[in-house]
Amino acid sequence: MAAPASPDSAVKQRLVIENCAVATVDAQDTEYATGHVVVADQVIESVGAGKAPEGLENVVRRIDGTGHLVTPGLINTHHHFYQWITRGLATDHNLFNWLVALYPTWARIDAPMLAAATQGSLGMMVKGGVTTASDHHYVFPQGSGDLVSAELAAVAEIGARITLARGSMDRSEKDGGLPPDFAVETTEGALLATEEAIDTHHDASFGAMVQIAAAPCSPFSVSTELMRQGAELARRKGVRMHTHGSETVEEEKFCHELFGMGPTDYFESTGWLGDDVWMAHCVHMNDSDIAAFARTGTGVAHCPSSNARLAAGIARVPDMLAAGVPVGLGVDGTASNESGELHTELRNALLINRLGAHREAALNARKALRLGTYGGAQVLGRTSEIGSLEAGKLADLVLWKLDGLGHSSIADPVTALVFGPAAPVTLSLVGGRPVVEDNHLSNVDEDTLARTARAEAQRLARIAAGG
Repeated sequence: MAAPASPDSAVKQRLVIENCAVATVDAQDTEYATGHVVVADQVIESVGAGKAPEGLENVVRRIDGTGHLVTPGLINTHHHFYQWITRGLATDHNLFNWLVALYPTWARIDAPMLAAATQGSLGMMVKGGVTTASDHHYVFPQGSGDLVSAELAAVAEIGARITLARGSMDRSEKDGGLPPDFAVETTEGALLATEEAIDTHHDASFGAMVQIAAAPCSPFSVSTELMRQGAELARRKGVRMHTHGSETVEEEKFCHELFGMGPTDYFESTGWLGDDVWMAHCVHMNDSDIAAFARTGTGVAHCPSSNARLAAGIARVPDMLAAGVPVGLGVDGTASNESGELHTELRNALLINRLGAHREAALNARKALRLGTYGGAQVLGRTSEIGSLEAGKLADLVLWKLDGLGHSSIADPVTALVFGPAAPVTLSLVGGRPVVEDNHLSNVDEDTLARTARAEAQRLARIAAGG
């Protein structure tokens, strides 16, 4: 699996990981009980069994991976970073009541709050093996500052890749929506701001650290006009599209009452099905809905912990996969998944789906790992770059420590990773650069992140209470 040598191969700096189990998550699910990965600058140069090739030049670091498993970096396909500073609230609510309870607080965030929440949310995920994340940010209060730039600056400090889904809401309570009137943008303002974010920040090149998606929030907080024009804008600009879909039975009822059709038919009528679209949740999908997603290549961000936290239901992930629907995993906002780690979603996706119709045949450990890696790359449109360990792809990978007490009696490393307790991360690379070493963030101080997030959460609570 080695890439052809290039004329300038001698000047490349190489990092070698050896003596570890390897799960490539390639098309053949190739695994090595003892193997190696060679990184040359920002890309994977070779992956294979046994020791790394002899005679490699410019090896600046060599890691003995004994007792470890190396996998592709995890890819989080749905999140709301800002919610890190409103964790632990409305813990006994369903989705609609939870939103009504929290929108008045969320509508008072500003740039420093979002920066602190971003680093708390992303830092926790990166510590747990995430190398690429998607954040759906849709709350833009007037006078709150340049929230997009504030978030991206905070992400850059940690060093992960980001797809920032620039969200929007223009359907408030007075229009029959859920957000308070002061928490939404105008339709024109939302479209202009989304286009500005794309023009300023989107990078379509190989190895991009920042990509932007157009992302009106949901059918119950967005006008039909914003949905239609948002789709037109995204396709004119060549970026992906993201929204929430079919999350709850209440949403389905809302769509039938307001639009005279179910969510999937409504999305299709507004241009929101296609292989450039992915949707969060998709819990309440019938056979016709799944067929429409499969026919159009529309992707799904499966968020099992949040769906359970808000009593939304169990998404039909095995049926989606069988139909050919691209499916990745999402943490969702940490106000509905307080742990904030994608590793827990590997385990919960497997366990929760076994409570459904397919029972023990629903998912296994390797299918769960694929959801969290290659499946995520599919829905974000980046399978040529990330999601599997293959020569020529970006060196986004995680070295999991599996020789401690928590995994000591599980022989199969992939089973240990998915079924077992959270595995410590010895090393995580993004484009060959460390973002985690010895279970600690490489580029930021975790204690400082915690203090800053706590202070901003307290400030937001005071403002929301009128203090």
